[in-house]
Amino acid sequence: MKIMIADDHPIFRSGVRNLLQTTEDLIVVGEAASGDEVLRLVEQCQPDLILMDIRMPGLNGIEATRLVKEKYPHIHVLILTMFRDDQSVFTAMRVGAKGYVLKDADEIELLQSVRIVGNGGAVFSSDIAARMMHFFSEPRTLNPSEHPALSELSKREMEILERIAEGHTNAQIGARLNISAKTVANYVSMILNKLQVEDRNEASRILQDFREG
Repeated sequence: MKIMIADDHPIFRSGVRNLLQTTEDLIVVGEAASGDEVLRLVEQCQPDLILMDIRMPGLNGIEATRLVKEKYPHIHVLILTMFRDDQSVFTAMRVGAKGYVLKDADEIELLQSVRIVGNGGAVFSSDIAARMMHFFSEPRTLNPSEHPALSELSKREMEILERIAEGHTNAQIGARLNISAKTVANYVSMILNKLQVEDRNEASRILQDFREG
């Protein structure tokens, strides 16, 4: 199985590479320090699986995953990160990642996760799986008719909320919509005010629940 490692910390990449090189069935074919570098190298390396960090310079791991899966749907992505929050997990799954493992996983767990996702399965760190079970077991309290504030958002505000839910920063949203990051920040403030929430994660959760009915 051909693996690409995408992480902006060279020492961490080295440790993962050394671990994978102790096996007979896994081979490292490329390394990237940013999402942009992933996109430049993926066609050349043709990995079966990408070990993808989330926070990297420039293009983040979530957006890189989305773009990789759009062009190369056969390439599997396993998120390897320190982020434990629900929003990061669900956003990663929505853009096509099939696994979510924390960087404090031991060597056995990491190797097992690589093989499971590389062979088409899905895997999550134990505490991430527990959080997901808790999330989906919570009573549903929101549906479109119960949250009329969503209907008050303008077309532009709704578009920005959708980008927020995908994990984009203000700068990335601005670049995509050809507006300044400051203008995006102003829109975000209006969105939070209309939805009566305190942060971007809560706003994203409302949109997700709205879509799932």
